[in-house]
Amino acid sequence: MLFERFIARRYLISKHKLNFITIISFLSTFGITIGVAALIVVLSVFNGFGSLVQSYLMNFDPHLRIEFISHYNEDDLLKLDKVLSNESDLIEFAPYVSGKVLALRRDLTEIINLKSVEPEKANEIYGINNSIIFGSDELKDKGDLPVILIGIKLADKLQSLVGDTITIISPSGIERAITQFTLPNSQSFLVGGIFSSQNNEYDASLAFISLEYGQFLLGYKKSYQGYEVKLTDINQSFKLKNKLDSVLDKNIFSVSTWYDFHKDLYSVMQIERWVAYILLSLIIAVATFNILGSLSMTVIEKKRDIGILRAMGVKENSIKKIFMYEGLMIGIFGTLVGVLIGYFICFLQINYNIYPLDPTQYKIDALPVELRLSDFFFVSGAAMILSFLASYFPARRAARVNTIEAIKWE
Repeated sequence: MLFERFIARRYLISKHKLNFITIISFLSTFGITIGVAALIVVLSVFNGFGSLVQSYLMNFDPHLRIEFISHYNEDDLLKLDKVLSNESDLIEFAPYVSGKVLALRRDLTEIINLKSVEPEKANEIYGINNSIIFGSDELKDKGDLPVILIGIKLADKLQSLVGDTITIISPSGIERAITQFTLPNSQSFLVGGIFSSQNNEYDASLAFISLEYGQFLLGYKKSYQGYEVKLTDINQSFKLKNKLDSVLDKNIFSVSTWYDFHKDLYSVMQIERWVAYILLSLIIAVATFNILGSLSMTVIEKKRDIGILRAMGVKENSIKKIFMYEGLMIGIFGTLVGVLIGYFICFLQINYNIYPLDPTQYKIDALPVELRLSDFFFVSGAAMILSFLASYFPARRAARVNTIEAIKWE
């Protein structure tokens, strides 16, 4: 094996003059380097944007939602409580009700999404306290009025500040209200806090109130719409969902993970990532075609050398290894340099923001980059596989060179 590598290294780097084959070898190495570096940088940017979008979408979203889709009894709730209570990765779970309502302040009205939760568990599940910019995150009554927490864009639409009063009118029982000439369910709330979740949809249309008032407004009485769950590890959501699906009655319970809430968007992001990976891999593929071309010409140029080696007793397998090693050396060197360049560019962006963004337009001050070890393995693996395939066919051709034909004029 040392013999084959020595010959391969001599053929590759010990050339006494610059010729066409040498230039193609340099271009092959350069192409693989650029392709690998570009792939690592682009995938890291996709990772950064993906994590950023996920963090924005996950604001106030639970990791798991268990919704009642039909009538349930006490035994069903006990079974659900037992499964969740025995879950080691659980932080907290709590019942909720939600629905669309009309928010009214003076002559301003907005249709909003109202979420009703248990005040003592709101921060553990939704992390509201981390997003409050004005007022308090407390959902407990203040004086004679219950408290409501609203998004900053919604506060702007309703021209509301902390301490102002907002009236919530529910569509629940609207038919009865029309036919019997009674008022629909309504309740006045005191704005106790204004939050900014970095999610425009939530900031413009979401409000939190205490569970008991939501049950009254939305017509749930003493029942719930479902349970929402927060886990220590977001990736354990899928495992817990499968566990719940196997235990609970699917005709009563519908279990959804954080991924299901925005499945279409996450799917599009994943498709874009794979498309970028495939397209940029073409740079590496073109470079490996150059390896195939340069090795094929090297085989023709070194036909006499191959014949002499065969005449000296070198086996076909060793001849094949010589040219395989030559191609793989190009691939390995190009891949290593590409990985280092890609990592260096990402390092500069993460630490020094060499590509800044306008925070007023993009909410961030620099292009987000997130390095993942798996990307380095996938990119390096793809480069090495393509280099191997490009080296194999010329090497096999070299091993089949006819010894007599190669040296008959020597």
